[in-house]
Amino acid sequence: MSQSPDVQARRPGADLDEHLSLLRRRWLLLVGCVVFGGTAGLALLRLTPPAYTAVTQVHVMPVGPQEPGNQVTARQREPLNLDTEAQIAQSAVVAARAARALGVKETEPAVVTVPPNSAVLWIAVTAADPGVCAAQSHAYAEAYLAHRRESALDALTAQQQTVLAKLKQVNAGIDAGIRGLGQLSKGSPERAIALQRQGVLNRQAASLALKYDALRTVAVTPGAIISRAAPPSAPSSPSLPLYLGTGLMAGLLAGSAAAYARDRLDMRLRTAADVERLTGLPVLGDLSGPRENGVAHDLACAIVAACPGKRLLVQTLPAGLGDSFAAEPLEVRAPLSVLDGSDVRDLARADAALLLVGLGRATADQVTAAAGRLGRHDVPVIGVVTAGDAAPAFVPLLEPRPHTPLGKLVATGEFGVSVSAETTPMQALRQSRPGQPT
Repeated sequence: MSQSPDVQARRPGADLDEHLSLLRRRWLLLVGCVVFGGTAGLALLRLTPPAYTAVTQVHVMPVGPQEPGNQVTARQREPLNLDTEAQIAQSAVVAARAARALGVKETEPAVVTVPPNSAVLWIAVTAADPGVCAAQSHAYAEAYLAHRRESALDALTAQQQTVLAKLKQVNAGIDAGIRGLGQLSKGSPERAIALQRQGVLNRQAASLALKYDALRTVAVTPGAIISRAAPPSAPSSPSLPLYLGTGLMAGLLAGSAAAYARDRLDMRLRTAADVERLTGLPVLGDLSGPRENGVAHDLACAIVAACPGKRLLVQTLPAGLGDSFAAEPLEVRAPLSVLDGSDVRDLARADAALLLVGLGRATADQVTAAAGRLGRHDVPVIGVVTAGDAAPAFVPLLEPRPHTPLGKLVATGEFGVSVSAETTPMQALRQSRPGQPT
């Protein structure tokens, strides 16, 4: 049987109210998963060994004119490219130098960060021992500054050698030009060209000499440690908010997914709302809980008002509901013939059907299948009545017997008297009452 248009138009999970209603129905499963997630987070917190983090702050300075320029932005206002320096500080070369300085085979990896708008590197090392992490963080800082100093000195030496070689080449050209001037006659064009070339070489030699002197006087200052790492007094991890929050969030997600899966797979009807939600059939009455005064009367009125004919077929789901319990009579105060389906003609002569569903025992598939079978026989289902263990017994008001004339009753001998054809009905009645005057 197809659902009503209203039920088809509302898809499950179409709005927030349906999601919250689903979680309310499966609140026990949801709360259980959240509690389990929080407990698992706390257990993991206890099992995780503590770790300590020490930080050394290094102020990075330019080491000379050979320093590559950096684009000044809102984040980096220094001429140094500190992002590159951060990668160098945590490189394998610096780590190997720090390990040699500490006399160990291998050090813990360092994490280098750059605060915005600064020329400072934060070198952090995490280890299981507070003293070890502080020593290694300081060793990383020293190794980085030493590596930066050596790199700067090597670069300066290479530049000095390049400038010196060029200066020697220019001086050799000047000497060759001076020797050639003596062979040229004064006033000749060749001598004028040689003198001009000699002037150019003299200017180049002077410029190279100044540059060489500047490179020899450059002070290499790679930086300085402005905050030495100290052994931390409290562990940096594990973090209680992180582990507990992660466990609770994971439990919430798992509980929500389990609630959705359980709600989609579990088709058992436990409340009257489940009947309307899963089957689309209206619930005329709920007799599963405590009954107030007038509930049975209101239910009977609703059944009579909804029934389009005189014969009502009551079908129980599942079959045999209430056989082992005392059934409470429910009188239908109207001229309705209640059919229970025991007669093979009940389905054919029924004008409407009423489904009596036992909560906690019937499923939505059973109710839908029963409604579909009735619909194929053109028997409309007026609604559903939900009940608990004890199913109500529908007792109809006896149909009034058809009116029979008194003469026909007498003629048939129903009163036990024998009359002739000429006896009037009034005479027959007097004859059946001896002692009455005629």
